[in-house]
Amino acid sequence: MERPGQIVCVGRNYREHAKEMGNDVPTEPLLFLKPRSCVVGAGAAIELPVGAGRVDFEGEIGVVIGSHLRKATAAACAAAVRGIVAANDVSAREWQKNDGQWARAKGSDTFLPLGDESDAPRDLSELTVVTRLNGVEKQRASSSELVFPIPILLEYITRFITLEAGDLVLTGTPAGVTALSHGDVIEVEIVGYSAVKNPVVALT
Repeated sequence: MERPGQIVCVGRNYREHAKEMGNDVPTEPLLFLKPRSCVVGAGAAIELPVGAGRVDFEGEIGVVIGSHLRKATAAACAAAVRGIVAANDVSAREWQKNDGQWARAKGSDTFLPLGDESDAPRDLSELTVVTRLNGVEKQRASSSELVFPIPILLEYITRFITLEAGDLVLTGTPAGVTALSHGDVIEVEIVGYSAVKNPVVALT
């Protein structure tokens, strides 16, 4: 897909993932941004930076916005979803912990592989995300399991951040995140909608 206008993300939006990371489930969405420059397409290498330590994949359902949204209702937000994309929110865990903010940990070059955009379904609660590392399934979850469902998440975001057509919202990753290593191949699929597969290369 084309690079989004802006990329708004939410952390800890599946209970089991929050648990596996040793975190509490937030009482309201935990938002952060990723820069457009970290987007790559299918087949492009995910580059593990020198000194990054553990770098994990995070398979996610990406939601593409189709119209202007500011202080919008959940119903209006749901109606404004244009498309669905497979997304991999690559994350350098040591930088995420040590930096005090997540810009480098989640925004380094190549840290957001995206699949092709497909039309959004009427029911946003029946999407399934699956992640495979070297062909072995590591993550599988439904959007029905989200702590904050997609329309509620978008409503919350638009209280503070105006969304425009072409913007991308990442909805969170389920349990099963695993470290990436040189030579791995990682694939994220939104079943029936979008997929993205990428090799992994360690920089030297």
